[in-house]
Amino acid sequence: MLIAQITDVHLGFEPDSPDEFNSRRFDLVLAELIEGRNRPDLLLVTGDLVDRGDIDSYRRLADALKRCPFPVYPSLGNHDDRVNFAATFPHVPMPSGFAQYCLPLDGLRLIVLDTLEEGRHGGGFCDVRAAWLRARLAEQRDTPTMIVMHHPPFDAGIDWMATHPDEPWVKRFTAAIAGHHQIQAIWCGHLHRPIVAPWKGITVSVCPATAVELSLDLNPIDPETPDDRPMVNADPPGYALHRWTRYGMVTHFDAVQEHEVLARFDERMQPLVRHLFLERPR
Repeated sequence: MLIAQITDVHLGFEPDSPDEFNSRRFDLVLAELIEGRNRPDLLLVTGDLVDRGDIDSYRRLADALKRCPFPVYPSLGNHDDRVNFAATFPHVPMPSGFAQYCLPLDGLRLIVLDTLEEGRHGGGFCDVRAAWLRARLAEQRDTPTMIVMHHPPFDAGIDWMATHPDEPWVKRFTAAIAGHHQIQAIWCGHLHRPIVAPWKGITVSVCPATAVELSLDLNPIDPETPDDRPMVNADPPGYALHRWTRYGMVTHFDAVQEHEVLARFDERMQPLVRHLFLERPR
């Protein structure tokens, strides 16, 4: 099974532009997933679907996603608006008013969480959402489970976007998943960069954005002293592919750009490929 993930689309950042930068990048990634060699079985869109929470941008997003020949499952980030999201995506479950739901797959379970805290840029995870997650995890303790959410629960080192480990929402989330060893990975967005880290014994990956990417600067930042550091760049739009087999889960990151091909599977490469296959156990 191949699961694609895109994140941080931020449609509507330029609401009056018919040639919006974020929209063009989003279209490039969708085309790659639909027409490329690695067409997924489903697509996760992990938050910051639009930039200003407006209904028109959600409608544009929904219209674009209709092109996908595979199921699409969205979740919410800090730029989203629950009311306008629910009006545009009425099929998404909203228990207790939060966009949280489970996806039972072949030998696998995805649990999609809502980490939007209105008025806050960082994550949020209240007692109601935590109770819902604990109940869902208790239902199937033996099924390999992936958690899907916008905000990463760890500090990735980009100081101005850091999540502090003592934030209340992180503590609630940590308590909710404690003792549930079926959780094999957590898939996030928010940081606009490909990142992987072990956290509480779980592999957490952060998907690059379809919108702009964040510059990599791991030095501390003083909010009172601008230092002219780069913060946002126009690196090619990215996405993740999570490949699930009987051997487990593997995550790949890629970007939509021209790749200079140095070798192809032709008669010159065929001996090497044959040799590599002969080395495998039979």
